[in-house]
Amino acid sequence: MGPIPKLPLVFLITTLLFLTTFIGLSESNSDQVAELLSLQARSKSGVIRLDDHSLSRFLTSVKTPRPYWVLIFFDAAKLHDKHELHLKELRSEFALVASSFIENNEDPSSSSHAKLFFCDIEFQDSQHSFAQFGVNSLPHIRLIGPNHSLKESQQMDQGDFSRLAESMSEFIESKTKLVVGPIQRPPMLSKKQVMFATIAWLIWLPFIGRKIISGKTLLHDPRIWLSGAVFIYFFSVSGAMHNIIRKMPMFLVDRNDPSKLIFFYQGSGMQLGTEGFTVGFLYTIVGLLLAFLTRVLVTVRNVKVQRIVMIIALLVSFWAVKKVVYLDNWKTGYGVHAFWPSSWN
Repeated sequence: MGPIPKLPLVFLITTLLFLTTFIGLSESNSDQVAELLSLQARSKSGVIRLDDHSLSRFLTSVKTPRPYWVLIFFDAAKLHDKHELHLKELRSEFALVASSFIENNEDPSSSSHAKLFFCDIEFQDSQHSFAQFGVNSLPHIRLIGPNHSLKESQQMDQGDFSRLAESMSEFIESKTKLVVGPIQRPPMLSKKQVMFATIAWLIWLPFIGRKIISGKTLLHDPRIWLSGAVFIYFFSVSGAMHNIIRKMPMFLVDRNDPSKLIFFYQGSGMQLGTEGFTVGFLYTIVGLLLAFLTRVLVTVRNVKVQRIVMIIALLVSFWAVKKVVYLDNWKTGYGVHAFWPSSWN
C-alpha cells in the first residue's frame, strides 16, 4: 500500500479542525441561548436584567454571527420621577412587547422562537455599559443584531415608540424580519372583578329599576345635565383629549433652574396641560356669560340692572378673549388684527 499523499492529509486535518471548532461554537451558542431562555423564564415580564458582566457574556464575548437578536432598554430608576421622560411608562410598554413576543412565539417550531431577547440595563449598576453604547440621554433603546458590535447597534428613534408597544413592535419586525405578533394587553378588569361587578349589579338592579320608574334618579335632575354640558364644553375647548392622547405633562421643569416650573411653553410644536386648561377656562367663562345673558338676564324686569350686568359681562368677555389672543400671539408669533369697514376710515 503506497504512502498517503500530503495534500489530502492536510485537507483532512483542516476539515477536522474546522468541524471541531464549528461544533464547539455551536455548543457554546446553544448553551448561551439556553441560559438566556432560563433567565427569560425567571423574569415575570420576560425582560432580562443585564449588567456589565452579563453584557460581555452574551454580546461582546460571543463570536458573530450570534444566533439571536438582543433589544436593550436603558433605564435609570432615579429618573422615574421626571414625568416628561415617560421612563416608567415606556419600560412598562417594553415589557408588554416582550411578554407578547414570548407568548406568540412559544412554540419551538416557530421561526422566531428564541431568536430575540428583551433586556434592560440599569444605570446605577452598569455605568460602564452605558459608556460602551455611548448613551448620554434617556429614553434610549438599542437593537443588537447577530453580526453587530455594540457600536454598530441600531438605536430606536423617538418616533419608533411614539405609539408605545405597537410602534416598538413595528420597529422590531422591520429591522429583524421576525414576527412579534399581536400585543397581548392585560384586560382592564380581572375575572374576579368582573364577577364581583356582575353580582353587585344584579343586587342593585331592582332598586335602580324602582328609582327609574318613580323618576327620582340623578338622570332626572336638570342640574346634572347642565353640569355635564359645561364639563363637555370645557373638555372640548381645553385640549384635554390632546393631553390624554399625547400624554402631555401639566408642566415642565426648567433645565436652567430645576427649582422653577414651566407652565407655558413658547413654540407651536408643543402644548402643556396647563396651557390648555387655562384657555379652556377663559373660553368657558365667555360661554357661561353668554348663556347667562340669553337665558337668565332677559327675565329680569329692571332695565337698569340689565344694562349694568350686560356691561360687566361684555368687559369680562373682552378681557378673556384678549388673554386668549395674547397667549396665541406669544406662543405662535401669529398676530390677530381687526379689519374695519372701508367706509369707517
